[in-house]
Amino acid sequence: IADRREGIGVCGWILLSISFLLVLITFPISIWACIKVVREYERAVVFRLGRILSKKAKGPGVILVLPCTDTFIKVDLRTVAREIPPQEILTRDAVTAQVDGVVHYRIHSAVSAVANVTDVHSATLLLAQTTMRNVLGTQSLAQLLADREEIAHSIQATLDSATEQWGVKVARVEIKDIQIPMAMQRAMATEAEAARETKAKVVAAEGEMNASKGLQKAAMVLAESPAGLPLRYLQTLTAVAAQNNSTIVFPLPITMFGSLGHKSTGG
Repeated sequence: IADRREGIGVCGWILLSISFLLVLITFPISIWACIKVVREYERAVVFRLGRILSKKAKGPGVILVLPCTDTFIKVDLRTVAREIPPQEILTRDAVTAQVDGVVHYRIHSAVSAVANVTDVHSATLLLAQTTMRNVLGTQSLAQLLADREEIAHSIQATLDSATEQWGVKVARVEIKDIQIPMAMQRAMATEAEAARETKAKVVAAEGEMNASKGLQKAAMVLAESPAGLPLRYLQTLTAVAAQNNSTIVFPLPITMFGSLGHKSTGG
């Protein structure tokens, strides 16, 4: 529609001449109706007798329009952030989830945004909803939770190609929140807890094995030096006494009692 360039016809030229003549007759009062100001972030799409005046929007600054034959529509070129309402989706592994997000886009062609779509903002938001549902429906729950950035980029690329003819450039799509049923959350928590307990048991078993190897080596060293065992007892007693305990339980070797028994019997 924006690319059509046809003449306005004889009647159009007659109306245009009359409008221009009225402006000249009522000058300078009519100049205030002809001058329009377009802001820096806006563009004006001018229609003359129902046809787009040029393929390029006018502005920013001051533009001139004829009061009787020209109309214009201002288009905001700033980036728009629209929240995507929560969407109920079914993942590839048959898990229901509720996902919401945010889409950031801007209009880069004001003429296409006015001429090719009725409401560019509403159309972009509706297309973002359906695209998000379609893309997320092809992913499993694990991929949905782990690969948010890649999924968002995929949604952005699909939206950008679909809205190109509307003059819209999709800058970014973000997935805000993913809500899954409570039963699934409890099941995932139980699975994660079981995995952590299994890992803890493996680590504890490895620690026991390493400790037993260390004790074995220590026993071999003490067996080679008979005087090392009493010294070790004294060192243990010193460490226990440093804890300010009122009662100290100190083990004695059974061989010591045996030797004392033999001495008493011999006496």
